[in-house]
Amino acid sequence: MASVTSLSDSVHQRLAAALSAALPQAGSADPLLRRSDRADFQANGILALAKKEKANPRELATQVVSRVESGDVIKDIEVSGPGFLNITITDRAITQTLAARYADDTGRLGVPHAEQPGTTVIDYAQPNVAKEMHVGHLRSAVIGDSVTQLLEFTGESVVRRHHIGDWGTQFGMLIQYLEEHPHELDHRADEVSGEEAMSNLDRIYKAARKLFDADEEFKTRARRRVVDLQAGDPQTLAMWQKFVDESKIYFFSVFEKLDMEIRDPDIVGESGYNDMLAETCRLLEESGVAVRSEGALCVFFDDIKGPDGKPVPLIVQKSDGGYGYAATDLSAIRDRVFTIKANTLLYVVDARQSLHFKMVFETARRAGWLNEDVKAVQLAFGTVLGKDGKPFKTREGETVRLVDLLDEAIDRASAVVREKAQDLSEEEIAERGTQVGIGAVKYADLSTSANRDYKFDLDQMVSLNGDTSVYLQYAYARIQSILRKAGEARPVAHPELELHGAERALGLHADSFAATVAEAAAEYAPHKMTAYLYQLASLYTTFYDKCPVLKAESPEQIENRLFLCDITARTLHQGMALLGIRTPERL
Repeated sequence: MASVTSLSDSVHQRLAAALSAALPQAGSADPLLRRSDRADFQANGILALAKKEKANPRELATQVVSRVESGDVIKDIEVSGPGFLNITITDRAITQTLAARYADDTGRLGVPHAEQPGTTVIDYAQPNVAKEMHVGHLRSAVIGDSVTQLLEFTGESVVRRHHIGDWGTQFGMLIQYLEEHPHELDHRADEVSGEEAMSNLDRIYKAARKLFDADEEFKTRARRRVVDLQAGDPQTLAMWQKFVDESKIYFFSVFEKLDMEIRDPDIVGESGYNDMLAETCRLLEESGVAVRSEGALCVFFDDIKGPDGKPVPLIVQKSDGGYGYAATDLSAIRDRVFTIKANTLLYVVDARQSLHFKMVFETARRAGWLNEDVKAVQLAFGTVLGKDGKPFKTREGETVRLVDLLDEAIDRASAVVREKAQDLSEEEIAERGTQVGIGAVKYADLSTSANRDYKFDLDQMVSLNGDTSVYLQYAYARIQSILRKAGEARPVAHPELELHGAERALGLHADSFAATVAEAAAEYAPHKMTAYLYQLASLYTTFYDKCPVLKAESPEQIENRLFLCDITARTLHQGMALLGIRTPERL
């Protein structure tokens, strides 16, 4: 089905045509249309245009009004103040446009695809092999997953990359320990839960660390192992792979709890770029982008200096020949640009890494790997704070395990669902409790602009009042309940009916879903989608309070209000799906 032209686009086209007719010499002018509390829309573009053309803005506005086609879409247009235009839409246009969205059998609600979609590689959800995932891993996963859904919905080709830490010094220690205690990771993989896999890894890590700190000879053997690992010794690689596989059992269990699909081929760790590191260094050195300084291969920047005023370089290769994160990240850029042929490289990474990525991107630009056709963006996010406004820790001052956090959210949400549930079985309460709890955590994260810190407050997150996913999920479930009670009556649009003010407000907002999708995707800003959906649910609540649905005045009005209910539900459902949040049919 073709995309539906939104009401604001219809008005925009008519105003732009009238502007061109009134001022042919100005070419195509933008009427600067926006929603308004004085009318349905306000156009502010005439002021700037009049100034440019040295015309009187009110006179120009009056000329434009006389040339606007009104009738089918525009009901009323008036000049206000120094030359603003206040525009009211016909009720018929609102209902007809929504009816066209409703008729879209692809489920896209008439939302168009982007005009020139490209390929984006998005790097998010980056756990570490053989390490517990903690609260710090939450935001990259949740924000990255939502941005992926938004981009794919607009038609972008998205390649996911989970850049896991799976290579460093500690692996020498772990592999050497496993070599000397060969049966520590023996099991039939399908019989191990994520929790068990993590406790196996944790046990080995602690035992290996104890030995490493106490026994100099073991320490020497462990360090030799790192060299063997990076040199690709087959036996060492085979043992390393056991740690990666065990860790994946655990990762997949956590991501499954987060209701998030992480696919094995998308997991490319530091090790995945190992074969490219030497060439990356050679290319940088030969082109003069990187230089040798005190034996290390470095890239210098005029504007990045330490407290002592000396330049702080990006170290691509250490003086002992070892490679740092920069070499891996630069190799990953080469792979993503030249092999995957991406136009956009998006990194959903903690704001504290901003300087590192600034240096890496600048280095790649100097090397010619990033250019006008390929951009790299760090979608930097803030920290998760406790209720006290400090970084979130346990009472003992430890970082909080991610699974503990999710389990507690599910418990709290299940209690809320149980309290409200009328005809749900225990099994259904558990299932809904999980959907509400995980939804609450994701929504709280996504409703804050990514670059800001946010407070993790479970009481607030699972509250039925206020800007929470539970409020949206209950709005959706309430609509489903009305549709079930409607009996013979069906949702049918009746464009001939006059609309109540609450119906118009709801209809105009439902129609702007397509614009919100485009904006949230273009700006990598899921919080714009959460704000839109919260307002949609709030406008629905007002409509529900003021406009009886099943007891409306005529059969046509009942059908039209059921239609407004159903398109609101479909919009909520699709919008929440783009945030990675479920909408249960009953709550």
